[in-house]
Amino acid sequence: MTHIERLTVYPVKALDGHDRDRVRVLPGGTLAHDREFAMFDADGDVVNGKRTTRVHDVRTDYDPDDRTLTATVPEMGGDRFALGTDEGRDRAAAWFGEVFDCDLSVVRDTETGYVDRREMGPSVVSTATLETVAGWFDEVTVDGMRRRLRANIEVGGVEPFWEDRFVGADAPAFEAGGVRIEGVTPCGRCVVPERDPDTGETTPEFRDRFLERREATFPAWADRDAFDHFYTLMLIAHVPESDRGATLAVGDVVKTVS
Repeated sequence: MTHIERLTVYPVKALDGHDRDRVRVLPGGTLAHDREFAMFDADGDVVNGKRTTRVHDVRTDYDPDDRTLTATVPEMGGDRFALGTDEGRDRAAAWFGEVFDCDLSVVRDTETGYVDRREMGPSVVSTATLETVAGWFDEVTVDGMRRRLRANIEVGGVEPFWEDRFVGADAPAFEAGGVRIEGVTPCGRCVVPERDPDTGETTPEFRDRFLERREATFPAWADRDAFDHFYTLMLIAHVPESDRGATLAVGDVVKTVS
């Protein structure tokens, strides 16, 4: 049975994910707590994994009930920050400023969050895709690939690259828990998936092998014209305004709709 296998949000952009049993779709079409907070330097540039491998040294845990972030860095130890308050965000900005060696501000957006494509919505991948792509590389686990790709919605009970069918001419949508989810674009990948999520070290020949295997295994039923290149994996989706405010849950049945 096709179903939601996992729901993951990333409370602070670039930092660790937090698995949820249930998650509400925000008015902006993204998921509650996903990239709700972000770190910006004095020039207004976001701090993320594209910019620095230092993010891989940071481990975090998050309590969504009181929006408390616990963060640790090996050489600095740890601290807790009440990100729902101005004082807590100021404390976090000072602490993370030391981690990243720059002046920072920690900002919050509860309507859309600081996702890369703020006009779109959650990202989607299948468990089978993660298993298949992890198998292309020595010593890369399925969970490690999951952490490299950082998807919001993971769908189980389907074939590898299932998510590719939802982009292109006449592409269908899918429903989960009564929420309609429409594909917008394949996710072109950046440098982050090339790195070990724990160490930040680049997996040798990751990009070249990925491109070779992605092209070789590209589904015959997918719309090739919807893909600009083969360094893509994961679906960026859209939730119609009529379904925003609804809740997705792990175990929800997923069905393809027109």
